[in-house]
Parts: sequence; C-alpha cells; structure tokens
Amino acid sequence: MLPLGLLASGEQAEIMGIRERKESEPCECSKNKHRDEQCRIEGMGIRIGKRIEMLTNEGRGPLLLKVDESRIAVGRGMAMKILVRRNEI
Repeated sequence: MLPLGLLASGEQAEIMGIRERKESEPCECSKNKHRDEQCRIEGMGIRIGKRIEMLTNEGRGPLLLKVDESRIAVGRGMAMKILVRRNEI
C-alpha cells in the first residue's frame, strides 16, 4: 500500500483505507462531521474498495482523480492520507 499522492498520472488503484489520526489530534467529527477529514473524503465518493484513476499528478498542487464517472480534485495533504493499492495490468 502507498499514499494516493504518490501515484503517477494514468495509474489506476483501489482505495484501501484512510490513515488514522494520531491520538494527540482532537477528533472533530463529533462537533461537525464535515470538518473531519475522513468524513470529507467519504463525502466526495472516495470510499474503501472504490477503483480510481489518477488523471493529473504534477508533483505539486492538487491532484485530479477519476472516481466512477466523476472527476474530483484532492489536495496533496489529504491525498497523502489516503492509502491505495496499485492495480496490476
């Protein structure tokens, strides 16, 4: 498994999980679900088991993904918290 942010443009992968927050970090999900990163990621349609395709990864700035038939822009920091497994061709 590797972070989503390390996939090259054109690669396909399967979402395996979202890196857990550290114990010292406060959990904001109880106050406002939309502020919690895991809730935000799942709200965009990026869920465990989904197959994605990296459309654009220039090494800086946001990434552009294809999830199902949608194109989604994800910030690099958030992308480094999403764990994926490359699909074998």
